[in-house]
Amino acid sequence: MRDAEGFDEFYRGTAGRMLRYGYALTGDLAEAQDIVQEAYVRAWQRWRKVAAYDHTESWVRLVVARLATDRWRRIHTQRLALRRAGPPGHAAAPSDDTVLLVGALRRLPAAQRQAVALHYLCDLSVAQIAAETGTSPGTVKSWLSRGRAGLAAVLDDVTPEAHDVG
Repeated sequence: MRDAEGFDEFYRGTAGRMLRYGYALTGDLAEAQDIVQEAYVRAWQRWRKVAAYDHTESWVRLVVARLATDRWRRIHTQRLALRRAGPPGHAAAPSDDTVLLVGALRRLPAAQRQAVALHYLCDLSVAQIAAETGTSPGTVKSWLSRGRAGLAAVLDDVTPEAHDVG
């Protein structure tokens, strides 16, 4: 069994310094928090061995430094790939139909919106949606029915010119 109390004491005594160190290495507080957290996770996983070291804090500091270096390598690799590939192309503006549909979906209750999206955008069957959402197929059918009716009502209100054919 690992010495949780000993680890907790070590963590409380060193975490602030490690975060400042990680921040100095990365220049990004959120990234520093992530790598320091990862360093302490690794220390906890090996706590029996790490706790026996003469300089336990040095071991964690080394892990923080290596994780920060890995981050810089990853960023460098991503920049090289971006230079080779060039910037992404211009994204076209969404069509009016897309804007209307997204607006209509946002007006549905969350369960209906999820069921409609899973069924029509992800091509899931009623049974698959029921399994994924932890509900009965009857509930899913109800959500789909109400969702379609809700979408129709919203879209009819938004696009009255569709009915003015004449």
